[in-house]
Amino acid sequence: MCGIIGYTGDQPAKDILINGLKQLEYRGYDSAGVAVLDPDTGVFLKKKTGKVEELEKAAASEETKATCGIGHTRWATHGGVTEENAHPHSQGSVTICHNGIIENYKELTTEYGLKNILKSETDTEVVAALLDKFYEGDPYKTIKKVVDLLAGSFALCILFDDQPGKIFAIRNVSPMVAAAFDGGSIIASDLTAVINFSKKYFVVPEYHILTLSESGIAVQDLKGRAVEPEILEVNWDITSAQKGGFPHYMLKEINEQPAALERTIAPRIHDGLPSFEDDGIDDDIFKNLSNIVIVACGTAMHAGMVGKSLIEAKLRIPVTVEIASEFRYKDPIIDERTLTIVVSQSGETIDTLEALKISKSKGSKVLSIVNVKGSTIARESDYVLYTHAGPEIAVASTKAYTVQISAMYLIAARLGLVKGILSEDEVREFITKLSNAGELMTRTIEASDEIRHVANHIKNAPDVFYIGRGIDYTMSLEASLKLKEISYIHCEAYAAGELKHGTIALIAEQVPVIAIATDESVYAKVISNVREVKSRGAYVILISQEGKVENSEVCDKQICIPKTDSEFGVFATAVILQLIAYYTSDAKGLDVDKPRNLAKSVTVE
Repeated sequence: MCGIIGYTGDQPAKDILINGLKQLEYRGYDSAGVAVLDPDTGVFLKKKTGKVEELEKAAASEETKATCGIGHTRWATHGGVTEENAHPHSQGSVTICHNGIIENYKELTTEYGLKNILKSETDTEVVAALLDKFYEGDPYKTIKKVVDLLAGSFALCILFDDQPGKIFAIRNVSPMVAAAFDGGSIIASDLTAVINFSKKYFVVPEYHILTLSESGIAVQDLKGRAVEPEILEVNWDITSAQKGGFPHYMLKEINEQPAALERTIAPRIHDGLPSFEDDGIDDDIFKNLSNIVIVACGTAMHAGMVGKSLIEAKLRIPVTVEIASEFRYKDPIIDERTLTIVVSQSGETIDTLEALKISKSKGSKVLSIVNVKGSTIARESDYVLYTHAGPEIAVASTKAYTVQISAMYLIAARLGLVKGILSEDEVREFITKLSNAGELMTRTIEASDEIRHVANHIKNAPDVFYIGRGIDYTMSLEASLKLKEISYIHCEAYAAGELKHGTIALIAEQVPVIAIATDESVYAKVISNVREVKSRGAYVILISQEGKVENSEVCDKQICIPKTDSEFGVFATAVILQLIAYYTSDAKGLDVDKPRNLAKSVTVE
């Protein structure tokens, strides 16, 4: 949530900051602002509500040669969407940007008598006011004193008027990465804003103070000791974070799924069998487990549900899927024989991170499935399985979801092999089919034009329903979320067998019902449920495997995926469901990549 960028170097900073904010806009786009520090004229500050392009227009006529500054794109948490609440915030000689939530800002406001000097409704300005109040010329002493007072999460980039050419930064939980390069240094919420300058970077360690200058970056802990951070290297280039000729990032990322799947699966196949040796994942965590708990939020949780369906069906090992935000406030039944799998695209999801800590405190080993190297969840886990999806810019997750499913499938195959539940021949056959899943997705993408007709039919519907059974029901949950979050159509997913227990009362003339029936074992049952809604006037879209041809008495529109085992059909099915959401949103003229009220990475509770 929210995007921070800071640059200092030998080039004018304003346009660099605004271009960086464009790369970060998917993290928040209620408002945006930049502040640059000129040693002669002081701080130039410009803020605008709306998207970054509004800020760019407002700042276009402002001339400044300042080579040091900070910028922010906001997703509102404290206070409404106003210019006063937009970042950066200035108080006296201090200007800051902040991601996170300061939980005790009201208490601090009262204790230090700040109420009459605050111009905004934000918790951030309270931090700026405290920094200014305590500042006597020593940035390190001041920052240390203030962060000792703060409760909550924060990533702070700070300018002091009397420290030209320098940016100071510190964080707790909320992510930041930084890089030094010839001619300057840069810091940002994630790599998309950094990679234009350097492929080598480091994750800002928690509770360490950074000093960025044209000559490099100094890192020290709160005791003043110099620290050498671990340098990482990006394995993708900036074109991966651009649209590449597609009208939207989401459509580009849907099309990238076969390649992302290949990058995730192929390096982990040795002699036809799954291997996590290169990941450093010890087989002992599979040998001794008696049950699995999967913890995640939103789309990542839905990927976990697909994993649960597969593992329980093939291996007969009990799996529980927990919503991270609920898990952290209950007393979960976990012990040293539980394997906890946490799933997060960003590796920074706050609820998932806290759930991870709970599992570890109860003796469970934690295996994380994440996409971002060096992320907090990756560092806190016992073992990490990186998904190699590359950057995902659209707020609605697509390729991150399918690579998370593929990671679950790899884990299931290795688990079955290690515990002797599956033979080598059975695992090789399974892995061969998994390796072919990208081809199924490619064929489905190539036949996507017919999905536009579905979108044109449902774009004006007030309600849409998904139904399915078994693994198709888990897919319908993710499909429903996708349609809701980018088309703003009320959409619900139901287990098809539950229709007659109450839900069918919602079915009326021409209400769209999208039935997923790709599982051969329950196909006839789903068709029976489809007939129930069709007889009550529903407009039925049937998603099935090739060869299952139905007439107009059953459905109004049929979309087929390539014929395959149902457990591998999920990858092609995911493409169809994503495209339905995409084309519906596009047909309504909405901003597909930046749905209202949503941010890409949820780093606050």
